Amino acid sequence: MRTRVMALVCSMLTAAMPHAATAQDEAPERIAVHCGTLLAVPGEEPLREVTLLIEGGEVVGVEPGYQHHEGAREIDLRNKFVMPGLIDCHTHITGELQSKEEGLRRALSEEVTHSAIDGTVYARRTLMAGFTTVRNVGSAGSDIYALRDRIASGFVVGPRILAAGQAVGVTGGHADGTNGISPILRPETGPMEGIADGPYEVRRAVRERIKRGSDLIKITATGGVLSNTAAGVDQQMFDDELRAAVETAHSMGRKIAAHAHGTNGINAALRAGVDSIEHGTYLDDESIKLFLEHGAYLVPTIHAGKFVAAKAEEPGYFNDAIRAKAAAVGPQIQGSFAKAYKAGVKIAFGTDVGVGEHGTNWLEFVYMTEAGMPNSEALASATVAAADLLGISDLVGTLETGKRADLIAVGGDPLTDIHAMGDVVFVMKGGQVFKD
Repeated sequence: MRTRVMALVCSMLTAAMPHAATAQDEAPERIAVHCGTLLAVPGEEPLREVTLLIEGGEVVGVEPGYQHHEGAREIDLRNKFVMPGLIDCHTHITGELQSKEEGLRRALSEEVTHSAIDGTVYARRTLMAGFTTVRNVGSAGSDIYALRDRIASGFVVGPRILAAGQAVGVTGGHADGTNGISPILRPETGPMEGIADGPYEVRRAVRERIKRGSDLIKITATGGVLSNTAAGVDQQMFDDELRAAVETAHSMGRKIAAHAHGTNGINAALRAGVDSIEHGTYLDDESIKLFLEHGAYLVPTIHAGKFVAAKAEEPGYFNDAIRAKAAAVGPQIQGSFAKAYKAGVKIAFGTDVGVGEHGTNWLEFVYMTEAGMPNSEALASATVAAADLLGISDLVGTLETGKRADLIAVGGDPLTDIHAMGDVVFVMKGGQVFKD
């Protein structure tokens, strides 16, 4: 029986394999994009009146003037500002925050397949907002892997996704979705579901994430705002658990992102060697020293802070435990970002959308520049810096020869008015036009 099953699988795989290329196959499409202004490398000076030449979904050249190439499809963006596709390093693309009543209804009546379907809508919305790549740092389960893979195959429209899968955290901590649920109703949790106590369970949980297909690991080093518990937002994973997570992830070729609000948790995660701190709400001078010493990135997520602070003032939206945390944490994030930026900490753009509406990611640019980051550096944080954090600088982040043809165009000049990032009029990902 097993032999027959394996034979069937092999025949299915063979049938699914693409045919070998032949001389009769069509040549890769050539596209000439005429750009009035091209910010090919954010952080550097933009180019004026140039032609971006694309072939086979990759950039093959940047030429002065509006050049005509025989047989090439021409795209006229001569009155637009063109730049690389944007990268959001902190999303939850298969869901969106609901009121406590709606959240409870969904938890009791829906399955992970519902969030996978929701994700197809949010993914399209995200791409149309100009974000051609996202790092998804937390999901209900296998939904994000399915969405990532279907987008990569071209079957579903959305941004390129690097998926963490379920976050790894401790029993009763921020990653534990059974907080506040009756013991009669709540499912069992353990390393298979990302809930791990002690370094040995943490290692197993991290390995399980990688086995399931995670591109990176997300841990919850501290408590969080939206977990249904009044356990605060300081350190929840012990130092030996943090070290176990980092060592295991790095040994298997994965970067690791640490959700961290409280000072002790931020500093412990940095000492353990995480690649990025998400939120960093109560970072202090020691935190900044550790950021600079270890070369870790801060992914600020001011967008989420603003959103939960506003919702905390809306009667009945949160329960008492969550409302208290939202009211305390939300207003702090923008100031902590400003302190870290001024001290020279590396910043990668991230919004935490899902907490807040998908498609409004661009508002993070406004909040970053309000806090003192120049427009040019804010744009670089969502391209050059974000690609570096994700480990994909060889593919995206700039529009240079050999990179993926991920580009967007906006109607105004974001170097002088950052609100132009809310007016994305053209989106191309991998040489394919999705918005024109």
